[in-house]
Amino acid sequence: MATTDVLDSFLFHTETGRDPGGVPVVFLHGNPTSSHLWRNVVPHVADRARCLAPDLIGMGASGKPDTGYRFADHARYLDAWFDALGLEEAVLVGHDWGGALAMDRAARLPGRVRGLALVETFLRPMRWEEFPPKGAELFRAFRSPQGEEMVLRDNMFVEFNLPHGVASGLGPADHDVYRAPYPDPASRRPLLAWPREIPVDGEPADVHARVLAYGRWMAESPGVPKLLMTVEPGVGMGSAETAAWAKDAFAGIEVESVGPAGHHAPEDRPDAIGAAVARWLDRHGLTAAA
Repeated sequence: MATTDVLDSFLFHTETGRDPGGVPVVFLHGNPTSSHLWRNVVPHVADRARCLAPDLIGMGASGKPDTGYRFADHARYLDAWFDALGLEEAVLVGHDWGGALAMDRAARLPGRVRGLALVETFLRPMRWEEFPPKGAELFRAFRSPQGEEMVLRDNMFVEFNLPHGVASGLGPADHDVYRAPYPDPASRRPLLAWPREIPVDGEPADVHARVLAYGRWMAESPGVPKLLMTVEPGVGMGSAETAAWAKDAFAGIEVESVGPAGHHAPEDRPDAIGAAVARWLDRHGLTAAA
């Protein structure tokens, strides 16, 4: 475990595994989790590579600077972290917003990303009609003034959305780990910013544009291995229709089901995800196998 000074703050990360001279593997989480999400996935890869899992800025044990916690802010702090650690190349594994940040980095800095493994992430801009009815109602509320009460005051993303996204049930001890960084409304600002960044029906326009840009890169980069892990039953961003679209639209992508899971699939299916990533790394020679 370590902290690294970046810009006006710091990022925390866990680090494990061996460095046999191959490419490091970086695991990126989403909202409202942290590097803790990957605790049972990383061991499947740690015999093959140096494995790092940062907490995004404002989240987990990372610093909480005075910033807007928008998508571009997270990308900026992550870029500084990669540079500070001298990670010239890496394989990126991403869930939720971590997957979007991974694809965005690959599109902006293509020479520094050797492969992408993704689960339950934003493969393309969304439409409100893709959300389940109750989900659309909830996320519209997050994007309204009501969201301040729901997320900042009532901590809904941690207390409601997170456990409801784990089909097998989130244990009390793990729930406490995710709860700990957000003891008061001010600390929860990143959790509110994220649902307002989801590119739905073209808004917010800047995030919509970045998702389109990384989608173009995904379609035009056959030389970069890509793994899309799907769950059952997938909805919204992880629907079967979206996975089928990605298989046709993205170059060099492999699609593999990791079985029944909720949105926070690394909590439900860590062994299946870890094994899928390890096999994919081996197939493409991205790390030195044990």
